[in-house]
Amino acid sequence: MTKHIYYILLYIPYLLSVALRSSPHSSYLIAWFGSFFIFWVCFKGIIKKLPNDLPLFEQLLRPVFFLHVIFAGYMACTSIFYYVNALGYEYFSYVGNNDFLSDDVYKSVALCQRYYVLGHAALIHGILAGMNYPQEKKYRIYAPSMSNLLLGISVICLPLGYLFSKMGGLNQFSIQLNGLSFVAGSIALAFAIRENKRVNLLASTGLFILNMMSALSSGFKEPIIVCVLLLGVFLLPVYGKKVLPVLIPVLILLFFVLPTFIGNFRELSSEGADATVARNKSIDRILNNDNLTDDLQEDNWVFLTGRLSEINMFIKYTQSTPYYIPYYKTNLIKNALQTIIPRAFWPGKPDVEQLVMDRVYAARVVDRESIVSAKPAFIVDCYLSYGGIGIWIGLFLYGYVAQHISALAERMFGGYFMGTAVMFAGLFQILWRGNSFEFLANAVFWSLITMMIFQMVFKAKAILYKTN
Repeated sequence: MTKHIYYILLYIPYLLSVALRSSPHSSYLIAWFGSFFIFWVCFKGIIKKLPNDLPLFEQLLRPVFFLHVIFAGYMACTSIFYYVNALGYEYFSYVGNNDFLSDDVYKSVALCQRYYVLGHAALIHGILAGMNYPQEKKYRIYAPSMSNLLLGISVICLPLGYLFSKMGGLNQFSIQLNGLSFVAGSIALAFAIRENKRVNLLASTGLFILNMMSALSSGFKEPIIVCVLLLGVFLLPVYGKKVLPVLIPVLILLFFVLPTFIGNFRELSSEGADATVARNKSIDRILNNDNLTDDLQEDNWVFLTGRLSEINMFIKYTQSTPYYIPYYKTNLIKNALQTIIPRAFWPGKPDVEQLVMDRVYAARVVDRESIVSAKPAFIVDCYLSYGGIGIWIGLFLYGYVAQHISALAERMFGGYFMGTAVMFAGLFQILWRGNSFEFLANAVFWSLITMMIFQMVFKAKAILYKTN
């Protein structure tokens, strides 16, 4: 049963931080700690009881858990390193900071953190408001061997995704198919271990290694971390808490090493090296670096204070809008709806990357001569549209829609496992981190279409059948 009046608990950190806005440090810290308070309220089930139709480890990919922690954690909790750096600290040592000579920076950081905690509250408000478990099971999955089925999905989707990426009229589906192949292959590996099938284990291990090598060649940290994190999530139901002593240190190691690896990779790529060569040389540089510890510490601090958190960019947007650039109101939503139309049907369709970067350049977040792509985060686009009220509406709808898509997937595919763990996690990974309006709308729409196509195929192949 939902205790609707308790929803106000989610907004207490925001209201307190606003009340103390004249003291930037207090306001910031209340807003930052406020996100952990929101996590506590949510996971204690104070507002609405968490789903109990499955054991905890067997439902981690539902929005209230995985999406909530990843999205809100990245958005609202990572700014602490930027704040500590602004205070003049590097790790736990005071080194001074000549870049920040005015208290204005603390006011800006506090303002953005207040928006973050408001967005976090609205996000989980939307998820909880849309959450209704257990879902009615209209279909069931028939699969004598789940690892065979998952391996088949992965093996079929991988070449199809590559093929579609080369075809102008079908490239809308390539990202979805690649994501589904990756997730299905990772779960197949967990099931192959559980079912003790040697052939499946070898094949799914090979697919996982291919995915890891592809992630290492992407030039981004997230795909690499997601590879390991998802495998850990899928192994938890098999081995329980025994996975955690291995998973947690591996993730910490990745966070510490990846900034240096990615920095080397991008440097080599800018010099003209192809992705494979850049990847291999980057690994060699790390393995053969006599000064590795110092380099890792330096690169990691730059990563933690700059690239991990996007608060520095958010500050620039709040300083330009609405003071110099008016709110965009519904313009960004109109742009987002336009991106759904395939270019095959609209040859004059505006370039999506350019649409997004225009507002980046207008706010002077990056220079027009720069080759960096700095797409606004979802919360930034909400702010640019209508300010604080835009953040509340946008993040509430984000959580509500994500929850309903996950529930729809469970109804369409016979429950949590094939619905949320495979289809939702495979096709809607963009929702874990979010993106600018235009990229998000396009990805979500075509992922819905892809999910419907898979349901039709499953029905035709008698993998999915009605319960009645």
